[in-house]
Amino acid sequence: MAPTSDHPGEQAAADPIKLLAIRETPLSVDEVFRAVGDDASGGTTLFVGTVRNHDGGADVDALGYSCHPTAEAEMRRVAERVVADYPVRALAAVHRVGDLHVGDLAVVVAVSCPHRGEAFEACRKLIDDLKHEVPIWKHQTFSDGTEEWVGAC
Repeated sequence: MAPTSDHPGEQAAADPIKLLAIRETPLSVDEVFRAVGDDASGGTTLFVGTVRNHDGGADVDALGYSCHPTAEAEMRRVAERVVADYPVRALAAVHRVGDLHVGDLAVVVAVSCPHRGEAFEACRKLIDDLKHEVPIWKHQTFSDGTEEWVGAC
């Protein structure tokens, strides 16, 4: 028998974490959006992080991401905590590693919840915690020849 929810006509999602990945290939907003499609959700929030052409007042010429071997496991831990703290029906997150160019997608996350406010809050928590807790590091090269490593850990 399928699990049910407290709301008539709704069935609880088996595992709301639909997609988690760290990839060397270009990311797809459509893939992440499709992953969180849920008929019982009234709100879906999607966040797309892109490579910008500057940081801290300096022009960025090149950018690369690398990660620790435990990064996907840490990403799952963060996602599980968001699912535990919010009424998430579906969640997805993908992060890029490797060399990226200005305008490339660096991270795409999405959350579907019964209502829009919950979806906004859960998605904000997901991206903020991913950025602060998952061991993914950014190496920036600036137009003046200087370099900088930025990372969560």
